[in-house]
Amino acid sequence: MADDKEAAAFVSEVHKRISNAFDVFDHEFNHTVDVREIGTIIRSLGCFPTEAELHDIIAEVEEEEPTGYIRFEKFLPTMTKVLMEHKFRPIPDDLLLQAFEVLDQQKRGYLEPEELSKYLMQEGETFTQEEMEEMLSAALDPDKNVIFYKDFVGMMTIDDTQ
Repeated sequence: MADDKEAAAFVSEVHKRISNAFDVFDHEFNHTVDVREIGTIIRSLGCFPTEAELHDIIAEVEEEEPTGYIRFEKFLPTMTKVLMEHKFRPIPDDLLLQAFEVLDQQKRGYLEPEELSKYLMQEGETFTQEEMEEMLSAALDPDKNVIFYKDFVGMMTIDDTQ
């Protein structure tokens, strides 16, 4: 009996987190958000799907005739399942740091913004110009005009206890 109450309390807390994240983007207060905000909402909940996975989630929660908006009642069960199954977790810091170290072939401990932009906008799952500018605004050391990636990786650490 206690396990059922604990499980129900946990699910209730998950629903509350999803609702709070969704409400931030529900500007009309009508339980809908612009489909373009779904990725931001999902990432704010500590999940980091690839673009392909994000498109799959959107396809699952979108109306049969897409309107450009996602209704909360369609989003809630899908996102609850994602959170309960711990899907799309962030990459561990040590692996992210290793990736930066591979890019830093001279072992300087930093990357030039042009280098990082080249890699992230031309290789693999590429960043948009807007995403690159947003990342650089957070990562760039304003005094040295470089990205000290060890500091940046530490800054990106997510508290997984929420």
